[in-house]
Amino acid sequence: MKGLQLPWRLKMVALRERAERTRIRVIRAAHTAFVQRGYTGTRMTDVATAAGVAVQTVYFIFHTKPELLAACYDHAVLGDDDPKPPPPQPWYAALLAANSAEQSMSHFVAGNTAICERVAVLDDTVRAAIHEPEATEVHQRSQRLRRQGYQVLVHHWLRTFGLRPGLTEATAVDLLLMLSGPANYRELVIEDGWSIDAYRTWLHGELLALTAPPPT
Repeated sequence: MKGLQLPWRLKMVALRERAERTRIRVIRAAHTAFVQRGYTGTRMTDVATAAGVAVQTVYFIFHTKPELLAACYDHAVLGDDDPKPPPPQPWYAALLAANSAEQSMSHFVAGNTAICERVAVLDDTVRAAIHEPEATEVHQRSQRLRRQGYQVLVHHWLRTFGLRPGLTEATAVDLLLMLSGPANYRELVIEDGWSIDAYRTWLHGELLALTAPPPT
């Protein structure tokens, strides 16, 4: 009986792996389409053609265009190499374990910049679709998740290093959202031609200024 179960299990594993490869292929095709054509101009049939699958497959996996857009956002944030949300990532653990605000900010900037590299252009495309409530909701969902995650980080920095005098925890969260958001990355790196190192140096300095000066 066990001998008969093994080929069946291997077949199920192979099917799951094939389904995941198809899902990623559709997401990548959709990401390109959203960036090139905008949310309104992207059709599910075009995504299916670019991904090399039937349009029914796209609808079976994602059901609606807003769901597909949300999946593109999530994939851009998580990445391909190690698709996990920030908290389980090594850079996140390193920033929590850092002994100084400078070190903690360095780890945050490294992880956040990698995310911005993947999501900045897609984020700009969605922000431009202000007359599309479905796309706006996807963007708002992303912002809510970022705010929730940043509230945890700012609270950690407050307890561990302190915030600069007069800066409240709520305001620090607002500033972190604005400074580290994909819009600034897009404007400085993509539009103004800053190098990644220059952007990281700028962001590190701005974020370090949110924390209390180290004791002398």
